[in-house]
Amino acid sequence: MAPRVRFAPSPTGFLHIGSARTFIFNWLYARHTGGTMILRIDDTDVDRNTQASLDSIFDGLKWLDLGWDEEYRQSDRLALHQQLAWKIFEQGLAYRDFTPASTDIEDKLHGDGPWLFNAGMRDLSAQESQRRADAGDPFVLRFRVPRNTIRCVEFRDNVYGHQSKSTADIEDFALLRSNGIPTYHMASCADDMDLRVSQIIRGQDHLTNTFKHVLIFEAAGITPPQFAHLPLLIAPDGSKLSKRKHGPVVSVTTYRDAGFLPHAFVNFLCLLGWSPKDNREVMTRQELVDAFSFEGINHSNAVVNFTETDPFDPKAVWLNAEYIRALRLDELAQRLMPFIPGADPAKMQQVAPLVQERIKLLGDVRAVADFFFLDDLRPYDPNELIPQKGDRAMALIALQRGRDILEHAEFRHDALDAALRSGAESLKIKAGQMFQPIRVAVCGRKNAPPLFETLEVLGRDRSLKRIDQAIQLLK
Repeated sequence: MAPRVRFAPSPTGFLHIGSARTFIFNWLYARHTGGTMILRIDDTDVDRNTQASLDSIFDGLKWLDLGWDEEYRQSDRLALHQQLAWKIFEQGLAYRDFTPASTDIEDKLHGDGPWLFNAGMRDLSAQESQRRADAGDPFVLRFRVPRNTIRCVEFRDNVYGHQSKSTADIEDFALLRSNGIPTYHMASCADDMDLRVSQIIRGQDHLTNTFKHVLIFEAAGITPPQFAHLPLLIAPDGSKLSKRKHGPVVSVTTYRDAGFLPHAFVNFLCLLGWSPKDNREVMTRQELVDAFSFEGINHSNAVVNFTETDPFDPKAVWLNAEYIRALRLDELAQRLMPFIPGADPAKMQQVAPLVQERIKLLGDVRAVADFFFLDDLRPYDPNELIPQKGDRAMALIALQRGRDILEHAEFRHDALDAALRSGAESLKIKAGQMFQPIRVAVCGRKNAPPLFETLEVLGRDRSLKRIDQAIQLLK
């Protein structure tokens, strides 16, 4: 049977970049093996679920542009989860825990060691358990981890190898909460069985949960799926990337809104904790699919490099610039449109080739080329108009001569180049001393795309108007 994998986010916060990488690795494995990619929303934690979080998950995943084959929501499948939990109970492999307000807490500390079970509840007779349940006493349904005969729960992880844990170190974990809602362990395993998930690929922080999940699979008479746990993404200081601590820097939509290209971001996340055998870095989607294997996944956690002043990893920015430079100009123009609201598409087609080599993020177009789309330039320092090794008088005469030339010149690159260079010669100044005042006058800044292409796109009327304004500033 072809492999079946799943990505199962909880809608309790925005889409974390670590979760996005887990989705990507599942997708790559499914596409590499000809398998099925399942999206399952694990929304059984009703107290923490939010619509905003759910929207963030779908917005982020759709932006990645990878897609999935099947989609489910755990909240639609509660009856299935409860049915399996009670099947386990009926086999004597679970019991009711009536401990007051016990119980949705795992790993409680009692005295000098970790909590494993409440002997009074675990050893309650079947008759007494049923009597109290019939009387309406609230309870949590707990898995009865083997105690009389201590054994090891074992599985082979496709990344970290053989894993083993004694049942003496596993607590009697909850399957159903006191309100009847399944826990993460119960719902996840029940769905994995029903959806015939064959390979569970998830973060390394879930590795300890897997011992409990193996027990649930065995109790249900099902051979557990294969497991592969991924190294975590960590901050430069070694701490786990946290929504609470690191904020927007760990949200996928932050990268989207800054102007990362979807595939550049996918490529970057793939290189966090995985590498192909030939150490390539810039890879097409198909190259990633072809190269993906568990053997390429590292055991050590991957660092996302960012600072308080720069939220983005330099490698991510470099990769994005590489992909921007490789885009067809019509596609680049289309992708730039959202970053200049109200921009004329035809004008953006003209601007795209002027900025392609100058931007690293799509959002950079606002700083590099906003002046193309403004009726009036934002205020700038008139001293910027003064050319190198020149003065205000030189700037003024260069602008006046430039204006005369541009009023009659053909607005085409070669013609503008020849005419303005000739004007500089007639004034006995260097070409650069002619060009800088004009560049600042029409762009509002020194650093801008090439002058002649810029003049072509701006057109005669807008260029002359801005030069007139610059002349008044100098006067």
